[in-house]
Amino acid sequence: RGSAAVRISCSRPACADQRLPSAAVGRAAAVAHLKAHLRAAPAPRPGAYCACRADGCHTHLPDTGRQVRAEPWRCGGPVVLAVVTDREGRWWQAMECCSRCAAATPGAKTAATSQATGPRPSEPLSAAAPSTAHFSDRQAAAGTGLPAPRSAPARRRPPQAKIAQRVIPHDLRPVALRDELVELGDLFRAYQQRTEPDLELLADLQERKARAFTTWADVSGIESLRLEARRAEQAAIAARFQHQQRTGGITDSDGPAVSRLLNVPTQGDHARSVLAYVADHSPLPGPEARLLTLMLTLRTAHTGTGNLVGQDLTALGLADPEDLVEKLTGCGWLTLPGTAGDLLASRPENPTQITIPSLVPHEDKAGPFTFGKKMRAKLSGWAQKVISDKKLRKAKATAGTRLLALTLATQTDAAGRLGPGGQGIALHALAAWVPTDSGELQRLVDQLTAADWLVDAALTDTQLTGQLTERVLPLTCPLRA
Repeated sequence: RGSAAVRISCSRPACADQRLPSAAVGRAAAVAHLKAHLRAAPAPRPGAYCACRADGCHTHLPDTGRQVRAEPWRCGGPVVLAVVTDREGRWWQAMECCSRCAAATPGAKTAATSQATGPRPSEPLSAAAPSTAHFSDRQAAAGTGLPAPRSAPARRRPPQAKIAQRVIPHDLRPVALRDELVELGDLFRAYQQRTEPDLELLADLQERKARAFTTWADVSGIESLRLEARRAEQAAIAARFQHQQRTGGITDSDGPAVSRLLNVPTQGDHARSVLAYVADHSPLPGPEARLLTLMLTLRTAHTGTGNLVGQDLTALGLADPEDLVEKLTGCGWLTLPGTAGDLLASRPENPTQITIPSLVPHEDKAGPFTFGKKMRAKLSGWAQKVISDKKLRKAKATAGTRLLALTLATQTDAAGRLGPGGQGIALHALAAWVPTDSGELQRLVDQLTAADWLVDAALTDTQLTGQLTERVLPLTCPLRA
């Protein structure tokens, strides 16, 4: 108290207290003192036995005031001389106990093992022998000898499963998510043992980790898991890019090498997630409103705010962009610092900041998208490339045609054939993304064919089949096989 000095005391009556100048010196002296006792008693005394209490041993069971084990504790094994210390190194104790109790005592180290067997009286070396011993079961207390050890070992909690230095809760649900996290943790540890890197494998693992951590964040509400998922996405992109640099680009199994703008499967998944979100949350009907809503969502997806200039709107092929912007602000979906006319007149040196309130994240509620700032810019740039395609501009393609081009770019296989496995796109699914009737849809398909976007197109009552041309393959993000 009030100084760095420490006091060393031993429960043996013959050992006098010592006062030393610091804790470090005190610990060294305490260890030396304990070693002296161990040298004086190098093994458990003949006739010693374990004195573990039946209803909760004070040494290795927590003091919770209740029975902590479902079954009574049973001592077993040879008597050993064990040394126990606390984590801070403030006290040490040498005691005689059975090997099973020593194994269950946190931090216990076995100094010596008895060779003899049979009933043995117990006395901890750090205290005088108690007058009445407490035995681990009634049979021993009655003096009839210790019971035979159970044939099965004591049940212990399985080792904790971890991934990215995080403990995976044993009761995490759904079970499929926990199994995926455990498997990923094992795969990452196995990858670290590889002598040669495999960047494609690493990218796949990071993508799986991103999806698993996003689901984990959804079921647990822990936002740091969502941040970890975003870091995994970025790591997957970096690994995939390095792999492409080493191998010379992405090679499709059904065609020549294609260098895509969105070159990672996760990026295509994010693009499709934005299209699906806009289809479900578009505030106004019609393909023009849908295209404008999509482009504004991509500009503001990360924080709910973004910069826009008039050219961004005039490049969409809208019939009356000012009127459409006024309708979006009038229904409260879009917020501007000025008027729609001011937005159309803004130039790159003085952009207008727009806000979409439904996309602004709050402390108690995250935004609808899981990707980060860099991914948002990449997706927005990809969409701008599609709708600003040179041949679409020259053909003065309508907003509906450009929206269809964006949608088809996300619904192909690796070779550019429409639909999963190149089997075509169901019309009911296409109508959810491009709000138009079948007659108008045929006109949009014809415009894309004339603009060298689509070949072998066939529109039936149930689906649209065809293939995107080779020149627009870099703008596609294939569906996962």
